[in-house]
Amino acid sequence: MIDLTINTALARTILTGFIASEIRRVGYTRAVIALSGGLDSAVSCYLAAEALGHENVLAVCMPYKSSSPDSLQHAQMVIDALGVESRTIPITAMVDGLLDNFPDAGNVRRGNVMARARMIVIYDQSEVFKGLVVGTSNKTEILLGYSTLYGDSACAINPLGDLYKTQVRQLAADLGVPQEIIDKPPSADLWQGQTDEGELGFTYEQVDRLLYLLVDQRYTPQDCLEAGFAEPFVRGVVERIRRNHFKRVPPPIAKLSNRTIGYDFLYLRDWGT
Repeated sequence: MIDLTINTALARTILTGFIASEIRRVGYTRAVIALSGGLDSAVSCYLAAEALGHENVLAVCMPYKSSSPDSLQHAQMVIDALGVESRTIPITAMVDGLLDNFPDAGNVRRGNVMARARMIVIYDQSEVFKGLVVGTSNKTEILLGYSTLYGDSACAINPLGDLYKTQVRQLAADLGVPQEIIDKPPSADLWQGQTDEGELGFTYEQVDRLLYLLVDQRYTPQDCLEAGFAEPFVRGVVERIRRNHFKRVPPPIAKLSNRTIGYDFLYLRDWGT
């Protein structure tokens, strides 16, 4: 039996403690969240406000001209509920300044530019607000590589990275995230009509069950077939995990000396602070 149910109260305690300790241990007291109006960023914002106090959290909304109006409305619901400081900084001029030179750019390319433009804005606001960027990527997205490198995957700390998407929904309900946000189809809102599950070709509920067996339970692909999963689905998900592993690790450094960063020069994250 595959049971992805979590103890939301315990998870909430661990994750708020993680946010508070990881931010304070490097000399900061504030957090900055890229608030999209979606489930994951809402949960990260709720956790950060609980961990640090609403006055120490900045929510930044970064719409593009094709963004759904619902995204800003849902983001505002979170801002109003938590009382966090917020800023809306459109990215249309930034993105179009580049893409107007490439009118034949496809949706994926355009989406990557939008995600990286948002990364520029959120890190600029991190300096202004003097807070660390708190990430919003969940375990499902990270394993599947369903993110833009140096875009929406960029952050200083990530409280959601060990929660599958279906588990983030459970935590959202415990935190009091508006049901309208919990229930809406997940979407990066990179182009009109885009949804995560439509682009991936399967639902989060389906893939989370498979990922749980492959990763947490250490099942082999053959074990997953015997558990009832279809071979094309297992093969495709395993290949996605393998193909996107480079997104989950720091860039490799060619070793020339006797103490190379990441190989022999290894210290804890807060060393030297």
